[in-house]
Amino acid sequence: MDILFLCTGNTCRSNMAEAIFNKFNKNEEIKSYSAGTSIEYKSQTSLNTNYILKNELGLDIKDRYAVLLNYNMVESSTLILTMTKKQKEVVKNEFPEFKGKMFSLNEYVNKPSDIKDPYGGNLNVYLETYNDILSSIILLINKLKEDSGTIYM
Repeated sequence: MDILFLCTGNTCRSNMAEAIFNKFNKNEEIKSYSAGTSIEYKSQTSLNTNYILKNELGLDIKDRYAVLLNYNMVESSTLILTMTKKQKEVVKNEFPEFKGKMFSLNEYVNKPSDIKDPYGGNLNVYLETYNDILSSIILLINKLKEDSGTIYM
């Protein structure tokens, strides 16, 4: 199973979600990766995202470049999770044949709000986003575990 996390620029939220999921997921049959719907050429993980991931999870992804969403990613993913409902609708409109596997992350785990974009915010804003994503990822892993009866954490 491949899970694709999506946001706009792939420098803050979606790569944070990818890192958190891959850190806590223990099932080798499930992998996550991330992309953005509108990236800046040669943009890298934001400094604040890297700082938070390094401090919270011991992960250093400062050299990671943003990845632009493409057809092959959408086609090969089992589950596509966006950071907002609006992003989900944009991707559904672009790839309508795959709309059945597209959800916002919080919609999929039954949380009411979108994941707030920390871009341009201070470290506290990034930490709030990290904590929001972390709680959603834990819910996601538990949901996947319940759905299949396999232990992922």
